[in-house]
Amino acid sequence: MIKNKLIKVRKEKEYTQESMAKILHMTQSQYQRREKGEIKISDEEWERMAKALDTSIDSIKEEDSSSQVINNFDNNEGSYFGSNNYFYNIPDFLLQNQQEYINLLKKEIHELTERIKILEQR
Repeated sequence: MIKNKLIKVRKEKEYTQESMAKILHMTQSQYQRREKGEIKISDEEWERMAKALDTSIDSIKEEDSSSQVINNFDNNEGSYFGSNNYFYNIPDFLLQNQQEYINLLKKEIHELTERIKILEQR
C-alpha cells in the first residue's frame, strides 16, 4: 500500500527521497520501496521519519491493509517451506569496512596462490 500521507508531508517539507534515505541510513531505492509499500516500515523508522519531518507519527503513518506472507511449494521435492525476507539498515561505514576487508582477503589469497606456484616449481 502506497504511503500517501508520508509522501505528501515529505514533499511539503521539500525533502527528496534521497535526503530521507540518508537520514534513515539506507539507499534511495530502499526508501522508495518503503513509500511504495513493498517493504514494511518499522516503528523505529516511523519515529525517525516523523522526527526528520518535524511532525507527529500519526500524521505520516499508514498501516498496511494486509500482511503479505510468501509461501513456496516445491513440487519436485514435495516439501513446503515459507520464505521470510528480512531487510536491515546497515550503515554505509560498516559496508565500506567489510568491502575493505574483502579486498584485503582477496589480496592475501592472490599472494598465497603465487607462493604455492613458486613452491610447486621447486
